[in-house]
Amino acid sequence: MSRIVVAPLSRIAEMAVRNRCREMISLVAPKQDFHRPAVIDPARHLVLGVNDIAFAGTGDLVAPQEAHVEAIIAFARNWDRQAPLLIHCMMGVSRSPAAALIAALAVSPDQDDDAIALRLRVASRQATPNSRIVGIGDALLSRNGRLVRAVQQIGRGADYVGEQPFFFDIEPAVTETDAGAAP
Repeated sequence: MSRIVVAPLSRIAEMAVRNRCREMISLVAPKQDFHRPAVIDPARHLVLGVNDIAFAGTGDLVAPQEAHVEAIIAFARNWDRQAPLLIHCMMGVSRSPAAALIAALAVSPDQDDDAIALRLRVASRQATPNSRIVGIGDALLSRNGRLVRAVQQIGRGADYVGEQPFFFDIEPAVTETDAGAAP
């Protein structure tokens, strides 16, 4: 089963080492200074300089754009899936959960939008996926508004209570009942 590890910036080294990640997507403010964990292959590290905003940027703010989401999709489709993919932003609450949804659908597009959004909510009570990233991803992945509606259905996450990395499996685990085993 392919897994995405979603983390805040302060926990990326720990989570990369603990989960044996070799590839990483960073969604950080432009010019944000941070160190890539040594276990991450520099050639497999995508850094996107975007602020956590859901509207067109003004001043020094950079709103997520179509090119940013296209890069997430392309990176995910080239992920070898032999080790978990680490996705992070500053707090692990908005940009990175949105990118995790997009990455999961990029590599496994037959998933149900409502089910994937619910899995995200179960994985993280405080995740509030960035609506701009979700909307752009919905369009680029031809979800026809289904992903946007599904994320709206799960609503805003719980109030932030601190840095809480979480795991997001690409597809739900198959239970014995699902696999057709006798009850």
